[in-house]
Amino acid sequence: MSAGIRRYAEVAGKDVIDHLYQLAKPLSGSRVVHINSTRVGGGVAEILTKLVPLMGELGIDARWEVISGPDVFYQCTKAFHNGLQGGPVTMTNEMLQAYEDANSAFAEEHRALLEDAEIVIVHDPQPAPLINRIGRRKGKWVWRCHIDVSRPHRPVWKYLRKAVSRYDASIFSLANFAQLLPHPQYLITPSIDPLSEKNIPLSPAEVQAVFSRFNLDPQKPMILQVSRFDRFKDPLGVIRAYRLATRFIPSLQLVLAGGEASDDPEGQAVLDEVRAAAGDDPDIHVLLLPSDAHRIVNGLQRASDLVLQKSIREGFGLTVAEAMWKGKPVIGGNTGGIILQVINHHTGFLVDTPEGAALRIRYLLHNRSRLDEMGLKAKRFVRENFLLTRHLREYLTLMLALTHGDGGRITLT
Repeated sequence: MSAGIRRYAEVAGKDVIDHLYQLAKPLSGSRVVHINSTRVGGGVAEILTKLVPLMGELGIDARWEVISGPDVFYQCTKAFHNGLQGGPVTMTNEMLQAYEDANSAFAEEHRALLEDAEIVIVHDPQPAPLINRIGRRKGKWVWRCHIDVSRPHRPVWKYLRKAVSRYDASIFSLANFAQLLPHPQYLITPSIDPLSEKNIPLSPAEVQAVFSRFNLDPQKPMILQVSRFDRFKDPLGVIRAYRLATRFIPSLQLVLAGGEASDDPEGQAVLDEVRAAAGDDPDIHVLLLPSDAHRIVNGLQRASDLVLQKSIREGFGLTVAEAMWKGKPVIGGNTGGIILQVINHHTGFLVDTPEGAALRIRYLLHNRSRLDEMGLKAKRFVRENFLLTRHLREYLTLMLALTHGDGGRITLT
């Protein structure tokens, strides 16, 4: 057992790690290629940073490749992202051509790797057309959708579905994200790495240091939202909820912390909107963090009294599980993968409006024993459902089903 894998036994248990080795044995030496559009920023990159090396430790030849393109390529893929989440979007012929050209160039550069791989896992819409560019495919191709596609803008899904339909299988995070497709569909929820810098325990001194670093007041209750500056994360709604809550809790402070993703061209515009909405309020702190600020995020989550993730669309929301792992109840948007994590009245509260969020902020900050009780439940729920070891087990099971399944039955020796 490798040192890296062994460390997870301390959190998940030795039996869980033994099971991973059992599942991985028939896949030993198999070449598995993951493809997405960025190595930094966003939950997909965070997951792959940990998942791919662990597959390697289990004897799988796991690779991670990143598709890229000119600015117009990212404008197109951001429009795809917004459209899949239900927003009305318009894409020009220039944008679509750049999208297709970037996929053609990537396919040509990586043709040998993609043709010979036993399994290719393509993440989200950015690399979806790759399957149309690879004529001789030795292995199975899987489209992994991390986005809330429960109510997509139909023209966008119609365009993308032409490519997705050619895959051997697809993976969604939630049952109601699944679409009408001519292949098997699997449900795999994302996960957090309990041993990453973002989730490991910190000393009290390091947690307290975030107050002085960002000019926060340790005497005031702190509410926090950590996410990319994206309109679907509703940061303006969070500011509205904070201002409503201050009518009842005057000594309150809000932190909106987020980073940039290289494949998101709208981030700066949303950040400007957030800063304008915050105005000159000294108790609203808008933090643009570097992509590697994992310990800072960890410290902010641990220093906060409670955490918000007031998204209006959300594929999963890893920051929810991260906060819950630190014993914080979460007030989350009643949408997407958040509803898998926030069990209403138990691990947090689900809300639909800024007014609802403000009501729950007021309730929890006035009922500290209830806040602490919900925080304990939240951590236990993450331990049982949303750790990386569970995520890896389900990927291994899927790969076995695709490559070693016999009539729907998987036999391990």
